[in-house]
Amino acid sequence: MKLHIGGEAQKDGWKILNIQKKDGVDFIGDISNLDQFDSESIEEIYSSHTLEHVRRKDILNTLKGINRVLKKGGKFYVSVPDLSILCHTFINPMAPPEVKFHVMGLMFGGQIDDFDYHYAGWTQEFLFDYLGQAGFSEGKRVETFELFNDTSEYKPYGFPISLNVIAIK
Repeated sequence: MKLHIGGEAQKDGWKILNIQKKDGVDFIGDISNLDQFDSESIEEIYSSHTLEHVRRKDILNTLKGINRVLKKGGKFYVSVPDLSILCHTFINPMAPPEVKFHVMGLMFGGQIDDFDYHYAGWTQEFLFDYLGQAGFSEGKRVETFELFNDTSEYKPYGFPISLNVIAIK
């Protein structure tokens, strides 16, 4: 099985896990609790802009849970807002107020509902450190996954705002 966490758009070969019941969602659940899945039962997991919604105290256990359900050699495609890029954009004196306000939402969540809050900011160093602690054997940063048309490829100001990583169990 291939699992798209937080997704909505259906794609052949992929099952969707979402915190909200919506059309096309195969499993209701949260990235931080994958107990409904057996160990080593998933080939690939895709998660775009969901890991930042996990409370900091739960991050390591969440990543260990993802590692647990992946088969040996399985891939975890993870995309998060890149805090380094967002901070640089926010402090740019040439950035107009509406850009800074939008960037603030990318940092802290849009806060349009009870699920749209960000609890952690991610840099490449933070993410690679946590992935290593969770037992992933390797990881590499990529520009794009070329899997889904979503926030992983979002370029609101002409440059990507996401940190995209492929981690291997």
